[in-house]
Amino acid sequence: MKKSAWLPAVIAPVVVAGAVAAPMIANASSDPIAGTNPSAADVIASIAKSSDAKYSGKLEQTSDLGLPELPTGSGGSSLEGDASDALGLLTSSHTARVYVDGADKQRVQLTQQLAEQDVIRNGSEVWTWDSKERTATHATLPKDAATPDGTTTPSDVAKQAITAITPSTTVSKPKDVRVAGHDAWQITLTPKSSGTLVGTVRLAVDQQTGLPLRATIEAKGQDDPAVQVGFTSLQYGAPAARLFDFTPPSNAKVETKDLSDAAPNANGDGTHRQGERSGDEPTFSGKGWSTIAELPAGTVDRSSLGDDATGLLNQLTKSVDGGRAVQTSLVSVYLTDDGRVLAGAVPVSALVAAAK
Repeated sequence: MKKSAWLPAVIAPVVVAGAVAAPMIANASSDPIAGTNPSAADVIASIAKSSDAKYSGKLEQTSDLGLPELPTGSGGSSLEGDASDALGLLTSSHTARVYVDGADKQRVQLTQQLAEQDVIRNGSEVWTWDSKERTATHATLPKDAATPDGTTTPSDVAKQAITAITPSTTVSKPKDVRVAGHDAWQITLTPKSSGTLVGTVRLAVDQQTGLPLRATIEAKGQDDPAVQVGFTSLQYGAPAARLFDFTPPSNAKVETKDLSDAAPNANGDGTHRQGERSGDEPTFSGKGWSTIAELPAGTVDRSSLGDDATGLLNQLTKSVDGGRAVQTSLVSVYLTDDGRVLAGAVPVSALVAAAK
């Protein structure tokens, strides 16, 4: 999805690439959190309980990545398109309404001034809607598909942190906190690696349901969170069924995608092995918090960009050996002269070295 992507996907997977030590999960119980002094493993294991949760609430996302200010008064359609929208998501605060009825019914609604963007999943059917552009996309998901991209919540960030288990992280004892009026256990993940830009990741998990309520990512040497997404209000219970039904207006432009027959990858589980590529899928190098994702040559053709897009690119990036790059407080992106894109929660120098 384009402009509806909330907390763009390039950040979360890289930032939480190295999450928790393997022994924690190996010894974790799947039972509900017991007592008043749970272990970090108990808290992490409790997240699995929330997969069938039913709730509605308001999310707030804030970003402080130290990006340079965007040029103003430039005009032109390029700066009003996807790149400008994506940068807006990375440089300012946003709120969204979230409605969830179990594992296969979700709606995320991002409301801006005089505009609304939605992602709606109802079983295998997924709709995206942009009221400003009057465009909709209808997709049919493969059987047992995960929640579509663009609906990043604290659960998404927490699950990615848990999935990438490595012995590269120090995990704190749980701390009792309150989030959106609910008691939660907060754990702090601190990378052991000195080669990452990530300082800490804090996850707050509902003590009763296991639902992640807030995820906070701090960059090294930065006082305020680089990225935080969390509930400001949350009510448990099934949302109204009508919220998961969507019919585009008669004057909308509708694109249809059929993903129901999408073939699984070599692993058969939605993941790819290190260094393995499927089509335009990224390859990965490094490990843990220093993981680097690389998209193939031809991904970005800078020669085809218009004047406005080129000006925006030059404003945000600097010239480096073999291409252009930008390093924020938390993540770096490197565009090579042959059109490859490398990204990671590492300094630009690490991306340049990985590209050679």
